[in-house]
Amino acid sequence: MRVLFVCTGNTCRSPMAEAVLNHVGENFEAKSAGIFAGFGQEANPKAVEVLKDKGINFTEHKSQPVSDELMEWADVVLTMTAHHKLNLEMDFPEYVDKIFTLKEYTLTDEDEDLNPDISDPIGLSKETYLSTLEEIEKHVKRLVEQEGND
Repeated sequence: MRVLFVCTGNTCRSPMAEAVLNHVGENFEAKSAGIFAGFGQEANPKAVEVLKDKGINFTEHKSQPVSDELMEWADVVLTMTAHHKLNLEMDFPEYVDKIFTLKEYTLTDEDEDLNPDISDPIGLSKETYLSTLEEIEKHVKRLVEQEGND
């Protein structure tokens, strides 16, 4: 299964999700992009650091904007926020059937947090990056379990 993760600048949340899925998902291929991303920016150092602390090496990342090619490549497109989802639906209406927020796609009956967004850690502490990573990990692991059981 090919998964495209999307956030704003493609330097924090979506690269962390990409790294986690490529680390834990055997039958998955993940890429990431940003709605307002430029080309070639490295992942945020704090994002790289918290991934490394969890045993995930992610030093080769280069940011990229969302494109028709990436949207076509993906089996599913998972955004970090409802706003990202809405932007993609407007910019790429032909792919609306495969665009979801990460939380929406992995929703279970046990979920009490109905906020569809993964919070943006940009400019905040390493602890905030770790908290964001742990939230992403939870939903990416659910994704692997759900798709593995279909």
